Amino acid sequence: MLTAGAAVAALLAPATAHAEEGGPGIPPLTDVQGRVLTLRGWNIEDKAHRGEQALSAITERHLRDLRAQGFDFARLLVFWDDLEPRPGQYSERYLRRIERVLDWAERQDVRVVLDAHQDVFGPAFGHRGIPEWATRTDGLPFTPHPDDWFAEYFEPAVQRAFTHLYEDDDLRRAQARMWRTLATRFAGHPAVLGYDLINEPMGEPRPGEDLPAAARRIEREQLTPMYNRLADAVRPADRDAWLFVEPTPVVGEGVPTGLGRVRDPRVVYAPHFYATAMEAGADYDPGAGWIEAYERAVTAYPKRYRVPVVVGEWGPPDSSLPHMNRFYRDAMASLGRYASGWAGYVWCYGGGYCALDGTGAFRANKELTVEPYAETVAGTVRSASYDSRAGVYRLVYRAAPHGSRVSVLSVPPGAWRITAGGGAGVVRRTAGRAWVRAVPGTLVTVTVTRG
Repeated sequence: MLTAGAAVAALLAPATAHAEEGGPGIPPLTDVQGRVLTLRGWNIEDKAHRGEQALSAITERHLRDLRAQGFDFARLLVFWDDLEPRPGQYSERYLRRIERVLDWAERQDVRVVLDAHQDVFGPAFGHRGIPEWATRTDGLPFTPHPDDWFAEYFEPAVQRAFTHLYEDDDLRRAQARMWRTLATRFAGHPAVLGYDLINEPMGEPRPGEDLPAAARRIEREQLTPMYNRLADAVRPADRDAWLFVEPTPVVGEGVPTGLGRVRDPRVVYAPHFYATAMEAGADYDPGAGWIEAYERAVTAYPKRYRVPVVVGEWGPPDSSLPHMNRFYRDAMASLGRYASGWAGYVWCYGGGYCALDGTGAFRANKELTVEPYAETVAGTVRSASYDSRAGVYRLVYRAAPHGSRVSVLSVPPGAWRITAGGGAGVVRRTAGRAWVRAVPGTLVTVTVTRG
C-alpha cells in the first residue's frame, strides 16, 4: 500500500512540468523603518504539552542557542485548542506562556512569527490545532494511520472539518476572534514580526477532482476569502505586523498556488518546502529536478501580486543520507535566489527533524544552514550571495539617501574577515554580528570571508 506521500507524488507527477518560470521581480521583506530584512531561523515548538504545561518544553536556551549560531528568526507554533479550550474562553495562562517565549526572543534579539498551527486539523483526530468544539464532520468516517500521519488528511472526516471551518459563519467568526485576541495581546511586543494565519491548510476535493485541481480551487475559493477575513480581524489591533499566508502543501510538488490577492499592504507568501518522497524516507535525487520545479512554482504568486516570500518550514526527517550534503547546498542556494527568509524545521535537541543532537551539536549536514547574511540593509540590495565552497559572502547595495545609515550582518561562529567599500566601514563588531555604516546614496560592497 502506498504511503500518503507516495500517493501524492504519483498524483502530482504530471503537474510538475507545468510550473511557471521563476525570475526577478519579487519585492523584499522590510521593517517599519523601510530597511530590507533577511530572516534565517527555525521553528520552535512544544506539541507534547498542553493545558497548564503548554509551551513548557521551550526554554530560553532555545533562543540563546539559535542566536549564537547567527540565526535571527523563530516561527513559534501556537495552538488554538490551547488558547480557547471552550468557546469564548481564552486562556490567560497560555497567553502569558507565549509572552514569556517572546520576552526571551526579545532578549536574544530574535524576530518571531506566531504560527496558528494545526496538524490533521486538531485534537478531534488525535493531533493539535483547531479545538474539538470547532470540529464538524457530519458523521463521516476517520481511520487513524499511526505509521503515516499525513495520510489522515485524506480521511473524509478531516476533509469535511476543513470545509466547515471555511464555510460556516459561526466558525469563521470564532477564528477571526481568536486572531483578534492574539493580535491585541501581542501587537506591541518588540519581538513580534508577524502572524502566520494557519499552518498547512488543506481541504475537501470534489468528486472527480484530482489533487492539483482541488488544491487550486480550495486556495482560490476558500483560503483567499479566509485570509482576507483574518486580515480584517487583525488590522484594528496591529497595523504593522506582516501577515503570512500559506498555500496548501501541494505546492511542495511544484504546483503553483491558486491563491488570489489578499487585500492587505503587508502580506508575505509563506509556502513550505517539502518533497513527499523525502518525507517518506527517500534520499535526495539531485537529477530529479525537484528543487528547480519547486522554485518555479513558488515564485509565480509573489511575482504576480508583488509580495515577499518567507519559507515557513523545510528540511528532511533524515539528514544523514548519502546525498543530503548536496541537498542542503542546493536548497540553500535556491532559497537565496528568491526568499527573504526561511525557518527550518525544527530547533530541538534530539532525533528526527531536530536541528541539534542531545549535546547541542548540529546533526548531520544541518550545519550547512549556517552562513553569513545581512539581517538588515539600510538601502536597496543589488545582489547578495554566498559561495559555500570558497567561504565568501558578498553584498552589494545602494545606501538609502536618508534615514538609517547602518546595516547589520550576521557572521557565523569562527574566524571571518569583513571588508566594506564604497565609502562604508565596519563601525562595530561583536561575536556573531557586524554593523556597517554607509554614506547616504553610495554604492556599497561588503565582503565576508571565512578564515
